[in-house]
Amino acid sequence: MSKRVMIALGGNAITQPHEKGTFEEQMTNVGTAAQQIAKIALNGYEIVITHGNGPQVGNLAIQQEQGVHMVPAQPLFVLGSMTQGQIGYMMQQNLNNLLSDEGKEVATIITQVIVSKDDPDFQDPTKPVGPYYDEETAKRLGAENDWLVKKVRPSGDKPWRRVVPSPKPLGIAEASVIKKLVEDGTIVIASGGGGIPVFRNGEGNLEGVDAVIDKDRAGAKLAEEVGANIYLILTDVEHALLNYGTDKEEPVKEMTVDQAKKYQAEGHFKAGSMGPKVWAALGFVERGGEHAIITSLDKAVDALEGKTGTHIVPN
Repeated sequence: MSKRVMIALGGNAITQPHEKGTFEEQMTNVGTAAQQIAKIALNGYEIVITHGNGPQVGNLAIQQEQGVHMVPAQPLFVLGSMTQGQIGYMMQQNLNNLLSDEGKEVATIITQVIVSKDDPDFQDPTKPVGPYYDEETAKRLGAENDWLVKKVRPSGDKPWRRVVPSPKPLGIAEASVIKKLVEDGTIVIASGGGGIPVFRNGEGNLEGVDAVIDKDRAGAKLAEEVGANIYLILTDVEHALLNYGTDKEEPVKEMTVDQAKKYQAEGHFKAGSMGPKVWAALGFVERGGEHAIITSLDKAVDALEGKTGTHIVPN
């Protein structure tokens, strides 16, 4: 029986921090990811893909705000749906071009993710979106646009970003459809950007809410609901690091759920970077997943073969 792998691709891997975010840059980066994913598919894995959208939705929000004198700005959850379509298109086209001769089909599902309006992150937002800034620029733009800005990296010339609410994902509205497609052999791109955040209103109907759900946590929830064996989180580093941002940095090659919780409590994995990835990975394993892996985009195949990456395993 084929193993089912949930692959989470970071938005920063699609638009890297040093890039402008042009279509050509993004398409090139997605092409690199697609080559790795195609190799995984040809190794016999059933695949579900999710992706981040922090840089993309942040840039789109800037365009909305700058163009408001000409056309009405759309709410943040609608921008999430737009970037699902954008990145889904790029990923779907690249994978189709690589795998159509192998008889593999690829589909993108616009996905809604259920959250609670009472989630505490609406009171203290934590999700970085959009470009990186130096402190002065970030604070100026925050004041001009009524943004909340925070320092999300311990060092560097531009460690500041805008932050928005990132509520906990409680369920995937389209999970049953996604699971059926995967069982039929389709490579599915779903829950992009963490999914479109929605809640049940007083009448029991779904309604959008302004937020950006962390794609790693939403990916872990989707992995559970589609019965994935492995959760593979692809980011811009080969390993999670202890003592990140210091001269005592040390890569973690394997850790149990309890070890991961210990390192998290000691502050090794920061909230704006590796922290959500580790929490999502250990949560997936704790709730019955075989194991989770965190590694860089170009090491995806090697990590699945156990050659590299940070592996989170049961106690």
